[in-house]
Amino acid sequence: MEYRTYRAKKWLTRHKRETAAILCLCFLFGLPWVINSSAIVGASASVRQLPIYCVDRDNKCVSLTFDAAWGNEDTQLLIDILAKYKVKATFFIVGAWVDKYPESVKALHDAGHEVMSHSNDHAHFSALNENQIVDNLNKCNEKISKVTGVTPTLFRCPYGEYDDHVISAVNSIGMTAIQWNVDSLDWKGISASEIKQRVLGKVVPGSIVLFHNAAENTPEALPAIIEGLIADGYDLVPVSDILLKDDYKIDHTGMQYKP
Repeated sequence: MEYRTYRAKKWLTRHKRETAAILCLCFLFGLPWVINSSAIVGASASVRQLPIYCVDRDNKCVSLTFDAAWGNEDTQLLIDILAKYKVKATFFIVGAWVDKYPESVKALHDAGHEVMSHSNDHAHFSALNENQIVDNLNKCNEKISKVTGVTPTLFRCPYGEYDDHVISAVNSIGMTAIQWNVDSLDWKGISASEIKQRVLGKVVPGSIVLFHNAAENTPEALPAIIEGLIADGYDLVPVSDILLKDDYKIDHTGMQYKP
């Protein structure tokens, strides 16, 4: 037995390079199995928390959404344009905006549009802890509910910023975070023609489009966008109507789908 051990050690000493090469090959070929092992992945990977960017829909429907945080010059004009085409949209409203313009909040609700939360003060939610986020959401919800009689169930993160703890806090009070997959870029002050081209060129069934209620050229662009979508066979519905209600999942891109 000692002799065999001695011979084995002697062989390894003579063939150090060959032994090292064999060990390296074993490691390299074995590494993919280790990485992809479901047991190891399940133990080490965490599921990322995401808002909904868009929805996997078979039918051609799209949601137009407007963030209201600052000005109020064009809100009634947007209401009138949407009414002309019998389109209902979703407005994400900041609580401080409700304080300043309660009559516009009521006008949006009375016109049949969804009035949802965009936070109480447009804070950077990633810098807040969970209790602060929940308190902020509840304050905005209370303000909107006082004017409309309806408590918001949807929320859009200020600045579009979020991380796992933000989305987890939103979910914890039964709300759903909504992002977008088509940005009109109206907030950049681009022309009405550019806004139209961006939106019509990027919309797909289940898209959620981002506009702003106080962007310079949105009122001019909106009629042509609506006409173009309708001509292409799209139904324009509020976000609540485009979402899947039960047994859904959200993939890594933020698309809501039925598994």
